[in-house]
Amino acid sequence: MNVVPAIDLHGGHCVRLLRGDPLHERRYDGDPVSRARSFVAQGATRLHVVDLDGAFGTGENLGALRAICAAVDVPVQSGGGLRSNADVEERFAAGASAAVLGTLLVEEPDIARSLVADYGPRIIGAVDARGTEVAIRGWRKRGGIERDVLVRELGEWGVERLIFTEIARDGAGTGFDIPAFDHVARLVSVKITAAGGARTLDDLLALAAGTPANIDSAIVGSALYEETLDLAEAIAALSAVAR
Repeated sequence: MNVVPAIDLHGGHCVRLLRGDPLHERRYDGDPVSRARSFVAQGATRLHVVDLDGAFGTGENLGALRAICAAVDVPVQSGGGLRSNADVEERFAAGASAAVLGTLLVEEPDIARSLVADYGPRIIGAVDARGTEVAIRGWRKRGGIERDVLVRELGEWGVERLIFTEIARDGAGTGFDIPAFDHVARLVSVKITAAGGARTLDDLLALAAGTPANIDSAIVGSALYEETLDLAEAIAALSAVAR
């Protein structure tokens, strides 16, 4: 199982939100490039960069994304605020290896499906849910579609990877909702990245032990910034787990 560090950008700074709520933001450092280099130096083979300003419709962090992509030699996937073809092309032009679509999957499924057809594995589907209901627009709006329905639809579209986030756990450091991840993973055969809840190495080990093998990676954010999880140790430990 791969460990993917998260860099959430707000106003060019690295931040973490509690359950996606901008009123519960913790700002860490003003140099996301240094943070990205540190993650790679510790063994990260992929980075997850989210533009929170884009997600909330309050601006963009393309400059920061461009600087991160130029500074590291690992793939960088980027989400947050991707509402059109042009937005996706901008992320690719900035150096992102993959674009993470969330809101677009629900609001403009024809456009999203066309992007999947055009870019294949460079398009990652994000299913962000409170319980069984999908949330969109920076998690501030109900998507009007059930989690399981969207997961199955994305599998039918040919999406090769999903990121599934249980919003109630995101940024809370209370561990993964193992039954929810196990359930979602059994709906489709596509690869799934888990997000939301990791605080310790035991949380990651529990995820690996309690879910099917198509959950092959986990995004970790707050645990790294709060130093409750050692990235190099986690990478080594998860790489040794048989799936």
